[in-house]
Amino acid sequence: MSTQALLVRIDSIAAGGDGVGRLPDGRAVFVPRAAPGDLAELALLRTHRRYARASLRRVVEPGAERVEPRCRHYTTDSCGGCQLQHLSPGAQLAAKRAIVGDALRRLGGLELSDPEIEAAPQAWAYRNKLTLAVGEGGRRIGLHPFGRPEAVFDLVRCEIAAVELQELWSAVRSLRELLPPGLTHLVLRLDAEGGRHLILRTEPGARPPEVDRLGRGLREASVPAIIWWEPAEGAARVLFGGKDAYPAVVFEQVNPPFARRIRQFAIERLGAVKGRLAWDLYAGIGDTSLALANLGARVEMVERDARAVRQAERRWREARGRPVEGQAPLDLPVTAHAGAAEDLVTGLPRPDLVIANPPRVGMAERVVSTLGEAGPERIVYVSCDPATLARDVKRLGEGYRVSEVRAFDLFPETAHVETVLVLERTE
Repeated sequence: MSTQALLVRIDSIAAGGDGVGRLPDGRAVFVPRAAPGDLAELALLRTHRRYARASLRRVVEPGAERVEPRCRHYTTDSCGGCQLQHLSPGAQLAAKRAIVGDALRRLGGLELSDPEIEAAPQAWAYRNKLTLAVGEGGRRIGLHPFGRPEAVFDLVRCEIAAVELQELWSAVRSLRELLPPGLTHLVLRLDAEGGRHLILRTEPGARPPEVDRLGRGLREASVPAIIWWEPAEGAARVLFGGKDAYPAVVFEQVNPPFARRIRQFAIERLGAVKGRLAWDLYAGIGDTSLALANLGARVEMVERDARAVRQAERRWREARGRPVEGQAPLDLPVTAHAGAAEDLVTGLPRPDLVIANPPRVGMAERVVSTLGEAGPERIVYVSCDPATLARDVKRLGEGYRVSEVRAFDLFPETAHVETVLVLERTE
């Protein structure tokens, strides 16, 4: 541990968003909020044999790509929700290209250049979901400072949240005395039709909260919302303003318009699908399965969350012009399976094509080995974590070659990046 100050020139951005420079002894040093080209005065925090971590004491000479962050909380409260607001848009894209390329080369053993990256059409006010922590018995509601998950600062405005959510939060903030006790988190969310949802997560043992006054207050503020209660021990349910028809607690991408663009790109990379059997793994609410079925594919859809599968089936019925409840089996060529992919893939019919969009932890080893044994002609892997993507591609071994990689800036102002990688069978 050391508080020694020193000057270091920052060279690049690492996965996670830290700036990277070199100490006088050659070790890499990782520095949050540093920009390439910065001459930074650092305070060393932790040193290790091969690297060190430091805090940014001050910028002596700013790099050419350093900009003034838009969000007041980014600097005043060291908000951990974004990592790259101090970089220009071009520098953010360059950093994310390099993060993907480095992971695929270093962890995946691939001889690839940094991939092309597609910029998001909207860099601000794009998130359709905002999760806020509750601290100090409700006196603070907001986000965590960078590197301090135990702390909460009081949020005034989140610049990357959709305008409708910013309006909802402003109203909720003015009515915070009506929030129930025992809250651990507030989740603000927009559904696909633009409806607002407020989800109240409570600590173990909490009773159903009284929310009628809060709901009426939001209506009077012209930001009506469906209010949900999600207890620590059970399933979420609606308490005010609607029914359970839309499961606001089911996972969806937080940047829907650009996510649709990425999904279209991934489906196109499967090639001709008509008459082919496709697996849609980690399928969410079934948008990809529906698109493949409409293109003439037979689809085996796998999703862990049974609520998402029910939502998919409801939306498929609506797509066929049918009421939601009490209908005959679907006439779409889709078989939906609710359960973990690693538990189900060994029982599925052998696929011609596979599209997979796993969570940040990547695919379970059993899923990767089953894909290797099944030998589909093409695998399109949609990833939100370059490191686990690289690991899984390496696990597949020599039976496949990477034919295309493209990155997408699905989460502007953050260090996260979405990647679509195409694998073709070589044997």
